[in-house]
Amino acid sequence: MLLKNEGNILPLKRTGTVAVIGPLADNKENMPGTWSVAADFSKAYSLLAGLKAVAGDKVTFEYAKGSNLDADSVFEARAGMFGKALGRDSRPAAELIREALAVAARADVVIAALGESAEMSGESSSRSNIEIPQVQKDLLQALLKTGKPVVLVLFTGRPLAIKQESEQVPAILNTWFGGTEAGLAIADVLFGDVNPSGKLTTTWPRNVGQVPLYYAHKNTGRPLGEGKWFEKFRSNYLDVSNDPVYPFGYGLSYTHFTYGDIRLSSTSLKGNQTLTASITLTNDGAYDGRETVELYIRDVVGSITRPVKELKGFQKITLKAGESKTVSFPITPESLKFYNYNLVYDWEPGEFQVMIGPSSADVKTATINWVK
Repeated sequence: MLLKNEGNILPLKRTGTVAVIGPLADNKENMPGTWSVAADFSKAYSLLAGLKAVAGDKVTFEYAKGSNLDADSVFEARAGMFGKALGRDSRPAAELIREALAVAARADVVIAALGESAEMSGESSSRSNIEIPQVQKDLLQALLKTGKPVVLVLFTGRPLAIKQESEQVPAILNTWFGGTEAGLAIADVLFGDVNPSGKLTTTWPRNVGQVPLYYAHKNTGRPLGEGKWFEKFRSNYLDVSNDPVYPFGYGLSYTHFTYGDIRLSSTSLKGNQTLTASITLTNDGAYDGRETVELYIRDVVGSITRPVKELKGFQKITLKAGESKTVSFPITPESLKFYNYNLVYDWEPGEFQVMIGPSSADVKTATINWVK
């Protein structure tokens, strides 16, 4: 998923010199992720190998490890089990960074391949700190100080707390663990052969203290005011916003999509009638692209408390640059059902909000009333 692309650093041009730096830049064994018991590591592509295979002969690549996975060798050993060791470098961290900075100085753009190894997530791999390991953060800060454009290629098996990185790094591509072909697939996206269109299926917190954090939360007895950061005696923190770094359903593209207003076939319905909610989607960017249009519904008042929104449908739409399409969602009482106090799966009449947009935090809203 493309999480950030400030200044349109991506896609990369097929010219010049690219520095590929980080403990996960040239490690093919970690590309398949955890539970990759059938993967043939010998046939896997690292990020560096994938970039070289995809870029063509007009791009020069320079590589440096830059840091170990973690400063703690015992931790790194646990995170490199089952043939996924990263080949620990015994040199001091400062020396590894100096080498990386020398490589970055010769480059036009820097790709920082950082995050978690395959065995840092999954079964029996809990972490109390879900940030990027500090030794990698130190490397990233040093690379940012060079003034070179930096693209963070983030490998992870879970949502990470990357508030600092989201504010400071101009471009972030979250890749999860794509399998043995991961290096080639990531390179296709970085060089624009593929326009990214993925959306987050989880909410990414600002820090671990916000966890659990999810979009379909209850409204609480003292909800924070719309657009507010802090209000006394409300459901909020003293030191951090309630908002996530990246919300459920979020994901960028190299092009830009504009959403029109919601159009409803009716605002008052009865019984088993069907409502159609439509919206016009326009690709007003420079690239052809694909967009996932998301439908959320809120039951404003229920016999038991209902979430502030629930995903009820989505459609992935392909649009050429400059093209518009109407996207429609049928809504029936089946879309409104939930398990009530008696554990009966049913719907209740009343006011509902219909929301359509590119993520759970960015929606257009319309109100309907439904009676039985």
